[in-house]
Amino acid sequence: MSAITPTRPTLSLALWRGETTMARNVVLAIAGALALWVSAKIQVPFYPVPMTMQTFGVLVIGMAFGWRLGAATVALYLAQGAIGLPVFAGTPAKGLGLAYMAGSTGGYLLGFLMAAITVGWLAHRGWDRKVWSTLAAMSLGTAIIFGFGLAWLGAVIGWDKPVLELGLYPFLPGAAFKIALAAAVLPLAWRVVNRDPAKR
Repeated sequence: MSAITPTRPTLSLALWRGETTMARNVVLAIAGALALWVSAKIQVPFYPVPMTMQTFGVLVIGMAFGWRLGAATVALYLAQGAIGLPVFAGTPAKGLGLAYMAGSTGGYLLGFLMAAITVGWLAHRGWDRKVWSTLAAMSLGTAIIFGFGLAWLGAVIGWDKPVLELGLYPFLPGAAFKIALAAAVLPLAWRVVNRDPAKR
């Protein structure tokens, strides 16, 4: 267990000082899951396709909450979708519940969980405090999401189809924008926290 023991406080812990309690974690997980729901529904005009802020939300929550709470938050979000709540992008028009999750985008949803764990683990090691390390962590998290998503997509529609053209290339510009945004936001948040003596 020593390899995954947190070595630095996460941003959420720095902002919400005091003893870590189950109640605090439940509040954060519910708030984070609701934020992911909202982020999935926000359509931002972009080239070559509109983007949602969902992957941005997943990765920022993973880094801000740490790997355990980040994973629990994303798992709660996925559970909401599994029981039929319209929390995912394209729902309810494209289906609901497990039927939607087993469709062509199911791999990306699984990638959300794995990416949150990965970037959360890196946040415990201070990767969210500098621009370049945050950029690297967010790039890795995004690659994990795309990796799971493309593997699932290829299995569902067949590898004889243009998998990369359907599930990767149109989304790369938006992904790069969200990575850059996170690399600016998280270190800035830490600078604000560190300027406040009460939060140190």
